[in-house]
Amino acid sequence: MRHRSRLLCPAGLEKASDLMKLLPPDLFAELCQQSIEHLQWQNSGVDQTLLCQRFQAAGVDTNVDEVRNVLNAVNYLFSTAAKHKLSTDALLSVVASHYKLPKQTLQVFRHVWNEEGEKLSGTECSRDLLPAAQLLDFQWKIGMAVSSDSCKSLNHPYVTVQLKVAEHSGQVQNKVFEMTIPEFQNFSKQFKEMSAALENV
Repeated sequence: MRHRSRLLCPAGLEKASDLMKLLPPDLFAELCQQSIEHLQWQNSGVDQTLLCQRFQAAGVDTNVDEVRNVLNAVNYLFSTAAKHKLSTDALLSVVASHYKLPKQTLQVFRHVWNEEGEKLSGTECSRDLLPAAQLLDFQWKIGMAVSSDSCKSLNHPYVTVQLKVAEHSGQVQNKVFEMTIPEFQNFSKQFKEMSAALENV
């Protein structure tokens, strides 16, 4: 049990328990449910800004970073418990001994794990329960450089690419980068090659 305890509650997750203690049970249950759905790949990501706003509207003094910490902790607890096929009692024993959470919060863990634990432990994704990042949106546009600190010859076209990505933690992020036209043409060529290879699968 000691080894299992270290797996479920590594150093660093204790900070999340401070916010867990403040959350009303219904809002914590919503966060747990979204975590389970994310781990089962039923949703591509959890809108942590929206969760933060809901917590604040309920009178909880928090911010997006703290909500992210709680979501990461819950994701980690559920995914590790599923990989080790822990019973509800075993999960609660470890969580209660490390987090010193209120009864209502522990009841949420009990309810969610009773409902979803077996299904989560038995899914194919139990061998890799934290999914890889998922591409949600891809946008690009052509622009023209008019000034630069590092470039002497201006008025060259470039392509700006914006990717909307759901990280394995559930956080949705926008990634923006720029490419020269030759770089973008090579990028596009590689996508065409991937597409052609996928047609043969």
